[in-house]
Amino acid sequence: MKKLQYNSPVILTFFFASLLVLVLDAITGGASTLAAFCVYRSPVSPLFFARLFGHVLGHSGIQHFLGNMTLLLVLGPPLEEKYGSKTLLVGIALTAVTSGILQCILFPNAALLGASGIVFMLIMLSSLAGMKSGQIPLTLLLVAALYLGDQVYSILFVRDNVANFMHIVGGACGTAFGFAVAKPRR
Repeated sequence: MKKLQYNSPVILTFFFASLLVLVLDAITGGASTLAAFCVYRSPVSPLFFARLFGHVLGHSGIQHFLGNMTLLLVLGPPLEEKYGSKTLLVGIALTAVTSGILQCILFPNAALLGASGIVFMLIMLSSLAGMKSGQIPLTLLLVAALYLGDQVYSILFVRDNVANFMHIVGGACGTAFGFAVAKPRR
């Protein structure tokens, strides 16, 4: 009989933590998410710094959760295998804090929650896979053009509650992080 393998500890823990936050959100009528799992400008709150990290675990509902977690579970494990759990955890934490701080500075009257920035960080990081020393992968440029174009279009022409700018921030974090930690092939 085959045993289950916890094959991607950072990604699976992120998934289960996000699922727990979604369940808590349903049980508390959204109070737990507002208190600890979305970031907004309130530096006097003792939970502010926890929310800088925790906002990536909160989601506005099941569809938001499923959209982010599906991509996280597809992209995350191979990246965790390639870069290591500790390195990927650092990338997730840096992306969370960067997007949280920028949200508070640039959009002080709006809250931010969800793993979309993390997912876009993973998308851009995965486009760097197979990078050779001294070269820029064409996949990176194509993904960046398509992704950036879609996000800019959405910012300009789509009116919804999606934080497209923070998607761009997540993508920029993934690109910068990828170049910083890449072990390019020769």
